[in-house]
Amino acid sequence: MSSTRSRILETARRLITEQGPRVSMAEVARAAGISRQALYLHFGSRASLLVAVVRDMDERDGIRARCAKALTGEEPVEAFRAFLRVWLGYAATIHPVASVLLASRRDDPDADAAWNDRMGELHEGFLVAARRLEAAGRLRPGLAPDVAADLAWAMTSVPVWEQLTADRGRRADDVEEHLAGAVTAALTGDPPPEAARA
Repeated sequence: MSSTRSRILETARRLITEQGPRVSMAEVARAAGISRQALYLHFGSRASLLVAVVRDMDERDGIRARCAKALTGEEPVEAFRAFLRVWLGYAATIHPVASVLLASRRDDPDADAAWNDRMGELHEGFLVAARRLEAAGRLRPGLAPDVAADLAWAMTSVPVWEQLTADRGRRADDVEEHLAGAVTAALTGDPPPEAARA
């Protein structure tokens, strides 16, 4: 990646966190020390810039590879639990930008496109995990893989993570542990690990 492109993405990420996703292309160009024309040469539209910002965050963290690795675990339930922990740990990292995109996605098609791009890929991971649980006979009876993926995706969403950490004051590590157990139990019918120890 060119140093200019990298500087643009870092500048845009910072401005989104500070000002919200409605930051203009002119503001990003000015803060990055380039012309608007140069910015448009790198990113043809505001939507493509926002999508690139969130994809760049994912790439820097290596979240795609970490999620894929978690799903390759030998035992499907443990692989699913590992996938959940990877995702929930990453939710803490992306929370500043994600919360800003979420807050404005209903009124801002560009923020909505960026959010949907990333969440669509995450949902695919949940679908892979749910299908694997079904193939192993570990998915709760009567629960189709697509429904299971939808439920798990929603139950571990950034707004849920935010409610538990910011609104309820729970530690991120505890939220990760409890949600991973609760979601796994909801999909498999197995008791959460903490319940099994009680």
